[in-house]
Amino acid sequence: MYIKRTVEKAILAAGESFPCVVVYGPRQVGKSTTIDHLFGDKYNKVTLDDGDDRALALSNPKLFLEIYSWPVVIDEIQKAPKLLDEIKKIIDEQRLTWMKNGEKRKLMYILTGSNRFELQEGISDSLAGRCAVIEMASFTHAEKYGYDAPLFNPEISELKKREHSGRKYKSKKEIFEDIFNGGIPDIITGVAQREIYFKSYVNTYIERDVMKLIETSSELQFRNFISIVALRTAQELHYDEIARTVGIDVRTCKRWISILQTSGIIYLLQPYLSNISNRIIKSPKLYFMDTGLCAYLCKWPNAEMLESCAMNGAFFETFVVSEIIKNFYAYNKDPKESLFYYRDIDQKEIDLIYINAEDIYPIEIKKGVAPTKPSKNFDVLSKYKLNIKPGLIIDNCDKIRPINEKAYTFPIYLL
Repeated sequence: MYIKRTVEKAILAAGESFPCVVVYGPRQVGKSTTIDHLFGDKYNKVTLDDGDDRALALSNPKLFLEIYSWPVVIDEIQKAPKLLDEIKKIIDEQRLTWMKNGEKRKLMYILTGSNRFELQEGISDSLAGRCAVIEMASFTHAEKYGYDAPLFNPEISELKKREHSGRKYKSKKEIFEDIFNGGIPDIITGVAQREIYFKSYVNTYIERDVMKLIETSSELQFRNFISIVALRTAQELHYDEIARTVGIDVRTCKRWISILQTSGIIYLLQPYLSNISNRIIKSPKLYFMDTGLCAYLCKWPNAEMLESCAMNGAFFETFVVSEIIKNFYAYNKDPKESLFYYRDIDQKEIDLIYINAEDIYPIEIKKGVAPTKPSKNFDVLSKYKLNIKPGLIIDNCDKIRPINEKAYTFPIYLL
């Protein structure tokens, strides 16, 4: 059963503007399935997971591209980086032909990859200006349940439209079931059993992606490292503390965090800085992009224990932040341009800040209902000389309601 993805429109739009579209993201988030759904009946398809095809692509990329002529989908393109230079040549030649004949551009190549380390450098060197790059993540809450999910905008008039979109209220217990399961397609569709799947997923990720980037003797330490990092989701990132816990040096810790970030396993939310920074905490906050994987790594056995554990607030916050980030990705938007957090040395903190031109929207995330004085820190943003708009308290309430002139409650099920 195919589940419609919000990112489909962004992929199709990119294909109208560029001769090449690159779709990358963590393993098993549905890249190949989505591309096959959109282009499967019109494009050739080849995967470099196939040993014979990969051998040909590595030894004779020109011949490979003659055999699999465009339009073509090439899956796991990072396994044969030499193809990118040949694709560049073909695109440039075809552009000249289109120009001479006054023809409209066409989408020639769709490339997918799960190893962003190897893919990024090749794209920036060979295909700069010739391709659109789109990041995919695991299912959002809206995608799992078949709801439309417009681009997140904290303006109250826009959010209220969601109350009439047919979504059903979810209890706290149901929300934590969603948090526990995460958004990996094979788990959501029932193809795979959760525990078995995540064990295999972690093994595959480490063996195929990570071991190329770290020393072989460090494998056990890295396995411990990724679990230690999972226990710190929704916390400020302190490399020295993680390094001490794992038993590695800070330099190695920074490199390993970079591996998790670049492969889409975690996201680092930056603090908001605007030249008034000497009293601001400058460490980013760390969030896992899939709460199901995070819960597995933390060894929580079921949703009930996750809901009642000491980390329940961190998982609730991780779920909210990752949902908004995944929504940005689905619309081919960069969350780093709009999403930040605030914390100063006086311990005043705002979980999330949304910036839009001269407007600033403070957002607090609370796992309960009707928290006490949730907007108490919003006024600290006045120092930035931006328009402080009514903020949001995202919690488990049932509808959008004003709390005071500064904030509205916003139900998590409407994300």
